[in-house]
Amino acid sequence: MSAKQVRIGTVTIGGGARVAVQSMLSTPSHDPERCVAQARELESAGCEILRMAVPDMEAVPVFAKVKEAVAMPLVADIHFDYRLALEAAAAGADKIRINPGNIGSDDRVKAVADDCARRGIPIRIGVNSGSVEKHILEKYGSPTPQAMVDSAMYHAGLLERFDFNDIVISIKSSSPKTTVEAYRLLSEQTDYPLHIGVTEAGTERMGVIKSAAALGSLLMDGIGDTMRVSLTDDPVKEIRAAKDILRALDLDGGGVNIISCPTCGRTKIDLIGLANSVSDALSDCRKNITVAVMGCVVNGPGEAREADVGIAGGDGEGLVFKKGKIIKKVPESELLSALLKEIDALDAPAV
Repeated sequence: MSAKQVRIGTVTIGGGARVAVQSMLSTPSHDPERCVAQARELESAGCEILRMAVPDMEAVPVFAKVKEAVAMPLVADIHFDYRLALEAAAAGADKIRINPGNIGSDDRVKAVADDCARRGIPIRIGVNSGSVEKHILEKYGSPTPQAMVDSAMYHAGLLERFDFNDIVISIKSSSPKTTVEAYRLLSEQTDYPLHIGVTEAGTERMGVIKSAAALGSLLMDGIGDTMRVSLTDDPVKEIRAAKDILRALDLDGGGVNIISCPTCGRTKIDLIGLANSVSDALSDCRKNITVAVMGCVVNGPGEAREADVGIAGGDGEGLVFKKGKIIKKVPESELLSALLKEIDALDAPAV
C-alpha cells in the first residue's frame, strides 16, 4: 500500500490504512430526492467514500444536500470547469476529482490548488485510457500502461508546482491486464495513495470478473488504497462485490465467509438451492465466522473441519457440525433453520 497518507473527510487512506470501498451515484445530478435516497442506500450497504458528478452549477446545491444527508465522505467529480471545483469545495466536498491539465491556464490550476489546500481537501487525479493527452499518445502511439502513468504524473506535477501534495491518483483501463500493468508501474514512481479500479468493466457478471481479476492481482501485490468495482448496474452491487473481493483476500477485517462444495454424484440434497439460501440469509450478518455448506458427509465435517459451523447433506437429511464435530442430524427441510440457529448462538466478534 502507498506510504503517504491522505485524509478524505473521516476516512484515511494510504500508509497502512485499510482499503476503503467507493462507489458513485448513478441518479441524475439535478434530482436531490433521488440522489439523497441512493446515497443513504449506499451508505447502509457499506460504502465508505461516495462520488457524485457535478456537471454544472445547478448540481452544486444538490451536492450540498447529499453532503448533509450522509456521514461518509463525499467526492465532487469535476471535468474541465475549475469554477465547479471551487463551488463544490465551498459546498462541503471532502475530495475533488479533477485533472488539472484539463481546466485551462496555470492561474486556474493555482486557484483550485490553493482553495483545496486552505480547506484541507485532497484532489484525485483520474486518468483512463481514453483521456491520455495528445502529446503523450504521440510518444507511445497508443494509451499504453506507461502512457497512462506519464499522464498521471503530468497532472500531479501541475499541482506540485503550486506546492499541493494532498493527492490521490487513479489510472484505469477497461482492460484488466492494462490496468494491472499501469498500476504496477505507477506504484514504482510515486508514494501517493492509489485508487484502483477497472473502468467501463461492463454489466454485473463480467464486470465483477474483470474487477476481481485486476484488483485482486493488485491488492495481493500490496497495491491499492481505495477501490471501486465499476458496474453497469445498481451501485449497491458495486459495494457488495468490492467487499467480497476484500473478504476473499482477508483484507476487510472479517465478516461471514461461506464455503461450499461444487456438488458431485454423491449429493442427494438440493445443495445449490440450499447454498444460495444460506448466502441470502447471511448477507447482512457481520459475525467474523466461516460457514460451510457441503453436499455429503465425505466432504462435510472432514474437509470443512476448520469452519466455525456447517451443514452436510445426506439422503433426505443432513448433519450440522462445528469445527468438524457433528452435533446433530436433522431432516433436509430443517437444515437451513438449524444452521441459522447455531450461527445466532455463536459468540463471535462482529465487524
